[in-house]
Amino acid sequence: MKNKHSLFIGLLLLIAGNVFSQDLDALLNAETKPSVNYANATFKASRIINGHSIEQMKEKQLDFRISHRFGTLNSGAYGLWGLDQSVIHFSLEYGLKDWLMVGVGRGSLNKTYDGFAKVRLLRQSSGEKFMPVHLSYFTSIEMNTLKFPDRPAGTSNYFSSRLAYVNQLLIARKFNENLSIQLTPTYIHRNLVKTEIDQNDIYALGMGARYKLSKRLSLNAEYYYTYNPNSESLDPKTYNALSFGVDIETGGHVFQIMVTNSQGMREGSFIPQTTGSWMDGDIHLGFNISRVFAFNKK
Repeated sequence: MKNKHSLFIGLLLLIAGNVFSQDLDALLNAETKPSVNYANATFKASRIINGHSIEQMKEKQLDFRISHRFGTLNSGAYGLWGLDQSVIHFSLEYGLKDWLMVGVGRGSLNKTYDGFAKVRLLRQSSGEKFMPVHLSYFTSIEMNTLKFPDRPAGTSNYFSSRLAYVNQLLIARKFNENLSIQLTPTYIHRNLVKTEIDQNDIYALGMGARYKLSKRLSLNAEYYYTYNPNSESLDPKTYNALSFGVDIETGGHVFQIMVTNSQGMREGSFIPQTTGSWMDGDIHLGFNISRVFAFNKK
């Protein structure tokens, strides 16, 4: 009888030892298995200032955005340094997937409607998978709904004349916990322009940077250089868009305050149609407010 008990106990110890050994091996493998570390929070919001950043909504998240740009500071006390005038843009932007965001919006400048899609192609990562940059593709269509001016008899106004198309690559890198930089090669096509010497196709390069001051506060800068701007003989003359801003995070809100020489808040306006000059004091105070709603909570 004792031999049977000894045999039974021995079998139990053998099985337990084997299971423990397998669990220990699995634990060691899990600890030593190479991991992928993705760079997160490269920018605070989906905009650097005017232009899009590589950040986007996660799946089933909705971003409701309201943006204002006031008049110029050089309007003086009579115009309350620009606060008597303003243009507004509001939008709804939704994450269909973690890698795909779409949005629609409407702006008071030129009474413009717009729709866009932003696709994440690459994510900056280290570890088992090394990728030095983030890469996203952004495309949008904008529709100017101002009333057409009267045209000579026998000529027509076409719906397609209202449309402009934007295509961008968003290339960003988070260098450390504080500094992030983005380059944005841009191509814009406008179906209709004011004069024959105006450009239908616009090529530009955007440059943006963020420097984190604290967990909830950062400084931003943004500049768009246009390679083929409108002819200097056109009136008004256009300038490259230059902007500086501050990002403040307060719970579910991101509040962005900026100064910029552009009143436009869509790529089809602030890149080719900025008419303000920093040297002349044509500087606009503005803000963006973002409120995110999540629909994937259980």
